[in-house]
Amino acid sequence: MTFSNSPDERPRVLIVDDEKFIRDILADFLGMEGYVVRTAEDGAAALQELGNAHYDLIISDLKMPRMGGIELLESVGSVAPNALTVIMTGFGTVETAIDAMKRGAYDYILKPFKVEEVIRVVQRGLEKQRLAAENLRLREAVSLYAVSEAIAASLSLDEVLATIGDTAIHELKGDLVSTWLDDGEGGYFERQRLVPARAGETSVPPPGEPRVSDVPVSGERSVSVAPDLGTLSAPAFIEHYASNAGLLEQGTKGTRFFATQPGPALASLVSVPMRMKTRLLGWITVASFTRQKRFNEGHRKMLSIVGSRAAAAIENARLYEDLRATFQQTIEGLARAIDKMDRYTAGHSERVATYATYLAMRLGLPLDVIEIVRQSALMHDIGKIGCVMNLNKPGKLTQDEYETFKRHPVYGKDILDPIRFLHPLVPGVHLHHERWDGRGYPLGLKGEGVPLIARIIAVADTYDAMTSDRAYRRALPHEVAVGEIERCSGSQFDPEVSHFFTGGLDEFREELGAKGQKIPD
Repeated sequence: MTFSNSPDERPRVLIVDDEKFIRDILADFLGMEGYVVRTAEDGAAALQELGNAHYDLIISDLKMPRMGGIELLESVGSVAPNALTVIMTGFGTVETAIDAMKRGAYDYILKPFKVEEVIRVVQRGLEKQRLAAENLRLREAVSLYAVSEAIAASLSLDEVLATIGDTAIHELKGDLVSTWLDDGEGGYFERQRLVPARAGETSVPPPGEPRVSDVPVSGERSVSVAPDLGTLSAPAFIEHYASNAGLLEQGTKGTRFFATQPGPALASLVSVPMRMKTRLLGWITVASFTRQKRFNEGHRKMLSIVGSRAAAAIENARLYEDLRATFQQTIEGLARAIDKMDRYTAGHSERVATYATYLAMRLGLPLDVIEIVRQSALMHDIGKIGCVMNLNKPGKLTQDEYETFKRHPVYGKDILDPIRFLHPLVPGVHLHHERWDGRGYPLGLKGEGVPLIARIIAVADTYDAMTSDRAYRRALPHEVAVGEIERCSGSQFDPEVSHFFTGGLDEFREELGAKGQKIPD
């Protein structure tokens, strides 16, 4: 078996025995095989060495002063969980060695031993570790592919950041995940900071605030204080990424990247930039405060791939947000154009949107559907642009004028149809004058054949029309309008929709009044 000349890539073996002669013999022979070998005189010294460096395999004598092989084996699981342990024992303690294997030891070696036998045991153990590492890398590759696909498929900045945080916590097992983004003005800010809950904790509060445990103590929930993990230094990262790529630091050396020092000792720090060509969008930093958890080059490479995909996704998400803002401004501009047609309709579209949004929320609709309801309500009367005469004249409309007025939902559909991104709004605009009993227009749809969005807007539109001044009449009182909607429930309006509208309307009006918005008397 051959190994790279790089000491960082060679397997590391720790020899633990109270006899110096045995330690030296094994160290010499295993060193000639290409391993990095260190020695310790007993279990206590071995634990100290394991806390200072990573080891792939431990060869330990069974009986030693201060701490023997069994005690060491029990402690290795928490100090060096990935290391294999081989127990050395005499013929008289074979049963104890077998018991050690039941406790987690990989194998045992009988004394007196032949060096060739020891080498074969070490080779088998490290080969097992190599195969396990390959399987782990395969699983990581599959996981990384899934993460990359999830990031690339999302147009939501929050979803992209959530995926980054989830990956850093579950794949890297970080104790602190911090994602920084540029603010568009030459600076950077911490956009996401995650401190994963540990040991049954159910919440992740900001550093220094109490955490509430999941486990009751004496009938009450126990409270512990999360350690202060410090704050990262934006200038330090900006300076580093001005001329460097990723960052991997072990031990307290990485604390130079903290503006305020963390309470627990820093064990390891890994950070990668998110770039679009030469522009630095931000960076992802993961810190470990657990002595046994040190990040390696594989972790840095994995995080770099995530950061690369995240940079493109963040840029796309920002472009999408800009597009949505433009979309929203377009809708609001068109709504104002509708309301400007006549002074009596001023503010009508915005009020209908307010009532429709309230009703959609009362009905428990998803947030994305609620937003479509709001936008549809803003646009519901856009077809009136196609009604060339002034339909807000004093007095009743003539039959011909009324027939022209009844065309405005169709005109609205005709206006929106060529605009692809407005298609979700068409059902609400086109069908908000349909009735539950099928006597509405323009299609005469009935019952649940009328889209829910249109049924919602129908109630909101009618209420605002009744409680607003018109050229041909004064506004009706709130109580009269509510009574009229209740009277027409089951004929003009969907009974369930009208019930939810009137059921919480008084409280909603109080909320609007508290916000200083004008409400009908």
